[in-house]
Amino acid sequence: MIRAAPLIAAIVAALILVAPAQAQPFGALARLLPDQTGMTAEARAVDLTLGLSQAVPFRVYTVADPMRVVVDFREVAFDDFDLVLRPTGPVTAIAAGPAAEPGWSRLVLTLATPMLPEIVAMTVDPATAEARVRLRLAASSGSDFVAASRPADAMAAPEPALPETRRDVSAPLVIVLDPGHGGVDPGAVRGGVTEADLVLTFARELRDRLRRTGRVEVVLTREVDVFVPLPTRLTIARAAGADALISIHADALAEGRARGATVYTLSDTASDAAAAALAEQHDRADLVQGVDLGGTDDVVAEVLMDLARLDVAPQSAALADTLVARIDAADIRLHSRPRGEAGFTVLRAADIPSVLLEIGYISDGGDLSQIQDPDWRGAMQDAMVEAVLTWVDDVEARRALLRQ
Repeated sequence: MIRAAPLIAAIVAALILVAPAQAQPFGALARLLPDQTGMTAEARAVDLTLGLSQAVPFRVYTVADPMRVVVDFREVAFDDFDLVLRPTGPVTAIAAGPAAEPGWSRLVLTLATPMLPEIVAMTVDPATAEARVRLRLAASSGSDFVAASRPADAMAAPEPALPETRRDVSAPLVIVLDPGHGGVDPGAVRGGVTEADLVLTFARELRDRLRRTGRVEVVLTREVDVFVPLPTRLTIARAAGADALISIHADALAEGRARGATVYTLSDTASDAAAAALAEQHDRADLVQGVDLGGTDDVVAEVLMDLARLDVAPQSAALADTLVARIDAADIRLHSRPRGEAGFTVLRAADIPSVLLEIGYISDGGDLSQIQDPDWRGAMQDAMVEAVLTWVDDVEARRALLRQ
């Protein structure tokens, strides 16, 4: 990733100074909190809650043969986990300890029947900085489980990574695609068609097209119809080492008010009333789920994060402008104001260039028909691939300058 290392280091140091007095020192190993940890199970659902002494990046995925749910953390001491977590219901075995990848810890649930994540969430207590991870598994078909699962060798140790300051400049950049909504949050709905399903299909197809170029690695924040809170989407992006994040939506606004593709970047001041309404809609699902988006950062910390965004904001703007240009060149309909700004929570990562793309608005019948058309989706995806590769070329050119 391209990062302003001295600036980020200063921010981390400052955050240590402004952290709550009760919080565990930043960078210390997170510990499992037994009194906040437990699991309940039914025939078709499992609820797991993990209390942690501090928030850490984590990722959740499934592996088949045997069927397992894997939760990787960076990094947690699972001392005496077996005293509070015991196999029950569809969970036949639980193992915890270091992962094969250095700097990561792993929790593995072995399943008797196929189950997929339905809720993956982390909340943080602003007073103590303690975190609570919730994982809800719901029964699925065997074919859906296999389709959503990674190969068994995904749990093996990867090739040793170079330190950030010595990153291999030939390594592909990592693009994280974020299909909006999912699970209990269907997003916009029209005639039984949900935004969550439409953008998941679109993101999967775009992922495949990007991977075929051999130029970038691609990670999805969700690969099935599950609810992923906005803060967790950012956690997934950071855990993946994202060089850019593209959040994909197909919202609904009042009839006749919106049609065509729109690309948004972050701003505390919305570019227009429609942008402000969209940002409010996107955050509402997390509020319903009990995820606190109120913002508890110290004033000093918030200023420092704004400074970090000074480095990332031009990269976000460049990606957004390139997307608009390529979509326009492909003769795909754009919104009358194709570039917008608003305070979307999913764009607030200070260290990752991020944009939000409305591929269209399902409140418009024409847009909905296009999004459901595989040929139209292919044309839009090809335009996006060209835009991403153009942006990657610019980033790699900056890398070359940094090496000189």
